[in-house]
Amino acid sequence: MKITVDAASIVHPYVQVADQLRRGIETGEIGPQLPSIMELTEQTGLAVGTIRRAIGILVDEGLVATAPGRGTFVIPPGERKAPRQP
Repeated sequence: MKITVDAASIVHPYVQVADQLRRGIETGEIGPQLPSIMELTEQTGLAVGTIRRAIGILVDEGLVATAPGRGTFVIPPGERKAPRQP
């Protein structure tokens, strides 16, 4: 799945990335592992921090879990917990 960002949009780039990753997870296009942060930065042209922020949204929603040094993995629907509250 190709992740793209509309620079002219009023929606922040990290939200655009999170929305596209979420959609890919929901449709099964992405998983069981997300592309690496470096792959996503190269694909989108965004900064590492922006990609991390997008992934952080998905972690907070309970859709993915990160494993330092291994990557970010989709949590199967039956194993997902309620989203974190701010």
